Amino acid sequence: MDWEGQKLAEQLMQIMLLSFAVIAFGAGYIMASFQTMILTYAGGVVLTTLVTLPNWPFFNHHPLKWLDPSEAEKHPKPQPSVNVTAKKKSIKK
Repeated sequence: MDWEGQKLAEQLMQIMLLSFAVIAFGAGYIMASFQTMILTYAGGVVLTTLVTLPNWPFFNHHPLKWLDPSEAEKHPKPQPSVNVTAKKKSIKK
């Protein structure tokens, strides 16, 4: 799953859970049944999990482009500079 896919999965999860919460509340209120409300919401949570948890192909529309190992060797990792100045703490008297 790429970065855009993670964002899409997060948005889908939030929208689906909120939608199922509203639907479950409405169904429970109309039927005057707490059990109906809980079962409806639990079904929504299961459906949301099945939609957002697996790595479905539509979550991979923007794949990351990695360097080949041979290309990575041509571009060495930058080394930290030796002359790093640190601020001294002032001493209060």
